[in-house]
Amino acid sequence: MPNKTLALIAAFLLTLIVADLSGERRTIIGINEKKDNDTVKKETQKKMKIEIWSDVMCPFCYIGKRNFEAALAQFPDRENIAVEWKSFQLDPSIPEVPQHQENIYQFVAARKGISYERSVGMHEQVARMAKDAGLEYHFDKMLVTNSLKAHRLIQLAKTKGLGEYAEERLFYAYFTEGKDLSDDAVLTELGNDIGLTNADVKEALTNPVFQHQVEADGAEANSLGAKGVPFFVIDRKYAIAGAQSGAEMLKVLQTAYAEWKKDNPAPFQVAEGATCTPGNECTH
Repeated sequence: MPNKTLALIAAFLLTLIVADLSGERRTIIGINEKKDNDTVKKETQKKMKIEIWSDVMCPFCYIGKRNFEAALAQFPDRENIAVEWKSFQLDPSIPEVPQHQENIYQFVAARKGISYERSVGMHEQVARMAKDAGLEYHFDKMLVTNSLKAHRLIQLAKTKGLGEYAEERLFYAYFTEGKDLSDDAVLTELGNDIGLTNADVKEALTNPVFQHQVEADGAEANSLGAKGVPFFVIDRKYAIAGAQSGAEMLKVLQTAYAEWKKDNPAPFQVAEGATCTPGNECTH
């Protein structure tokens, strides 16, 4: 599909101007890990960092996430990649309960001044793209809302090593299950699904620090030149706005990692043998 067409679809679906997908595009990928004891130990090692800005209500962000995961599965040095998910609100002006909330086709048609039929056609095209990535989008039961609360939840989840899990659960809830992400009870349920407590979710939705972090992430993306999402930044050297195929992601990941590895050589390897240490401790 031509890049220009993708950009047009995104503009209508996301109700604002999103990433310009025309011209040369460079891709980066990575993964966020749930933090257990082994992960904490690994994090003491030097890793190539990838930052991913996204909005849980962006259809291309979920597609890009799934394509990125497919690429990473084929990347042999994936344990040396560290990913941080960051917030980007595509349209902060949308009310929590907007007009036509239960009909995304009518919502976009009214907001963009296009026909209902054209809106339906665009959504169907994106649903086919999602299917190619292994996802099921049910636009017919989607509930349009402001994404701020979802981002606040993600920000708290990140503090507990659950950032990627929050992203995935919220994406699935919105695009596949048709959950209302403005409903505190729904967000509590989704938070519980990934291991957060009710108190954790309440903290996310009431403590202003998490809203400030959402805003800071958005400002940082803008300072880096992002006009929309998904927006990937790898080692602060490569960037792309928009989803790519897994194959293209893998190519750029390999190139970027080769450069990073050259600048960050691994410690020398040690062949173990019989030794004596200070204090006359000898082992073999």
